[in-house]
Amino acid sequence: MQKFDMIVIGAGPGGYVAAIRGAQLGLKVAVVERAHLGGICLNWGCIPTKALLRSAEVFHLMHRAKEFGLKADGISFDLDAVVQRSRGVAKQLSGGVGHLLKKNKVTVIMGEATIPAKGQVRVTTDKGTEDLTAPAIVLATGARARTLPGLEADGDLVWSYREALVAKRMPKNLLVIGSGAIGIEFASFFNTLGAKTTVVEVMDRILPVEDAEISAFAKKQFVKQGMTIMEKATVKQLDRGKGKVTAHIEANGKVEQLEFDTVISAVGIVGNVEGLGLEALGVKIDRTHVVVDEFCRTGVDGLYAIGDIAGAPWLAHKASHEGVMVAELVAGQHPHAVRPESIAGCTYCYPQVASVGLTEAKAKEKGYEVKVGRFPFIGNGKAIALGEPDGLVKTIFDAKTGELLGAHMVGAEVTELIQGYVIGRTLETTEAELMETVFPHPTLSEMMHESVLDAYGRAIHF
Repeated sequence: MQKFDMIVIGAGPGGYVAAIRGAQLGLKVAVVERAHLGGICLNWGCIPTKALLRSAEVFHLMHRAKEFGLKADGISFDLDAVVQRSRGVAKQLSGGVGHLLKKNKVTVIMGEATIPAKGQVRVTTDKGTEDLTAPAIVLATGARARTLPGLEADGDLVWSYREALVAKRMPKNLLVIGSGAIGIEFASFFNTLGAKTTVVEVMDRILPVEDAEISAFAKKQFVKQGMTIMEKATVKQLDRGKGKVTAHIEANGKVEQLEFDTVISAVGIVGNVEGLGLEALGVKIDRTHVVVDEFCRTGVDGLYAIGDIAGAPWLAHKASHEGVMVAELVAGQHPHAVRPESIAGCTYCYPQVASVGLTEAKAKEKGYEVKVGRFPFIGNGKAIALGEPDGLVKTIFDAKTGELLGAHMVGAEVTELIQGYVIGRTLETTEAELMETVFPHPTLSEMMHESVLDAYGRAIHF
């Protein structure tokens, strides 16, 4: 039986980061992975989707060449080449994870893990079974796409995110079920490439976790791009025929039947909690996710859970930060607990959406008296120069203390801008420090400053 200080089950963005940080702190670490180093994020999620969306963005810009004084004729795309580029990016980064683990002397074992008893891990590999032991075990097994009865992917007419990532054909008439980050990103990608795209959302608005004003702004842009958005709507049934799917969609008390050639189901995720032996250990599971405290402790001595398996927010960067925190705990350090309310969420559609902290509605729900600032992209010189005048930056402050409660953005490159507000929340800055900060000109970041100024009636450029 091999002995380690810490065993990590799962080598996604939570697991491999936990393993590396543990090794940096002098721990003897093993990581067990059943499929691909880098997990879903690097191989089938965050990274390959961004590669696809970049291709769509360039395609979109090529069609706008005339606006920039350029000429581009006969613009077209090769879907196979677009997909292959995306897979190449994923492969490169997955290989990079292997290099990093090796560099940090982490033992990598490819196989399926179970936990037969506290402090023990049994791995089934191609060669048989291996038994490992460690006082600390970190569950980082991630999550998978949720499937609803009757809406299951078949790889032909109905796709999950996996089939959409390696599309064998270009949809002509596409239905996307669900308007969270995954659904909207695929809707944006295929719509930009020319698919007639319909998005169905069961909630009262698309991007339901975002601030209502941002969701409304994004919806307006999507509709302008030709998307059909159906809110407060439910796909009740899919009739699969030869080369077509008839969707029964209920909205406003009526059911209509609409025909599509492709359906993408993006209705959330479920945690990978099965087959690990968690119930026998006494681990509490709530709706497919392991229940943990603020330090990712499961309540079973020496057993931690991080990332998607530990619940919302389901974000790779949250998983990585939790991995670092747990590794430091195991090594005897005293890290700060992860604060979910200070973790940014990003959606890489066109236009991009990014946010951190409380929405205006949530802040008011919690009893805050708020000051709200807004600044539109049309008032920013760099945005106009880039040809990206459609967007909005919104900030929410506690009127009594000046604390930045939340920041919400929609428009070009906002996923790169949001980190400024994340740092502000981490450092517990007030409106005063943000106002006194000098933002470089000409940049999109100036809108962040102006939004803060606007909350206090001091905006200069709008």
